[in-house]
Amino acid sequence: MERLYMGLDIGGSKSAVVFGRERGAEIELLKREAIETEAGRRTAGECIEALIGLSEEMLSSFGGQRPCAVGISCGGPLDSGAGIILSPPNLPGWDQIAICEIMTKHFRLPAFLQNDANACALAEWRFGAGRGADNMIFLTFGTGMGAGFILNGRLYEGSSGMAGEIGHIRMSEYGPVGYGKEGSFEGFCSGGGISEMARTLLLERRQRGEKLLWEGRELRAEELSAKLLAKAARRGDPFARSVFRRSALMLGRGLSILIDLLNPDIIVIGSIYERCEDLFSEEMRRVISEEALSGPAGICGIRAAELGDRIGDYAALSVAVDGMMREMR
Repeated sequence: MERLYMGLDIGGSKSAVVFGRERGAEIELLKREAIETEAGRRTAGECIEALIGLSEEMLSSFGGQRPCAVGISCGGPLDSGAGIILSPPNLPGWDQIAICEIMTKHFRLPAFLQNDANACALAEWRFGAGRGADNMIFLTFGTGMGAGFILNGRLYEGSSGMAGEIGHIRMSEYGPVGYGKEGSFEGFCSGGGISEMARTLLLERRQRGEKLLWEGRELRAEELSAKLLAKAARRGDPFARSVFRRSALMLGRGLSILIDLLNPDIIVIGSIYERCEDLFSEEMRRVISEEALSGPAGICGIRAAELGDRIGDYAALSVAVDGMMREMR
């Protein structure tokens, strides 16, 4: 049976409406339109009204066919069970927004909400690198480090919907700050954390009287982005490679904890890892071979996410698909 689904991917700078059609075990992306969220300058109500208006325009092209559900992917914190966006740091002013109630009332459709890590986990599990697995972990590894758990063939959210906050685990007494905690997993394994590590190492070099040159000139600390460092590391730059090696070491330690604790079939990692797998894989796997139990480590595949730049679209639709399947159980 082919079902039409609608998804909302809500972000701090941009939000998108996407429609997809489920065809067996696949979902076909049909339409996508985005708006500027402008969080902090535009109220939550104004943004939601714009998303509803855009959704209505897009729906008119389906000849009267109605979606069977709406899926909403949004950064946390949120209450997925109640369908409420609480107060995400990237969405100032979005406080206690009953987004599912709003969508259900307007469209007369069931609406489901998940944080973006859980939504991406559902997407990669159903339509990407984790398909076919009973136990899968998805790691975001982008601006931050979040996780979504698929355990025994179902999304695991925990008692209050907060399962998966792996980035908050402290990996070292000292280190880059992530999730408000020095030396956290997110501090070592995120875009901001990689940049912070590089700035700290650059300062140490300068204190020893050394200079770091980039294309013939001295590099400034504010230029040290993960993207620039990856480019330099692939050219063989020893400084950039040392930064990625440190991040890969901590990634290996973090994955070892997850492997020993949850015994997953597969761990899927997105964003920076997806684009820079070649800079992480060797050191990460070396650490796992030393730190994790050999049995669980031996059966756990580690793969880069497959859905690429469209993962947000698949994620929102996957929330709708998963919500409907839960209701049918």
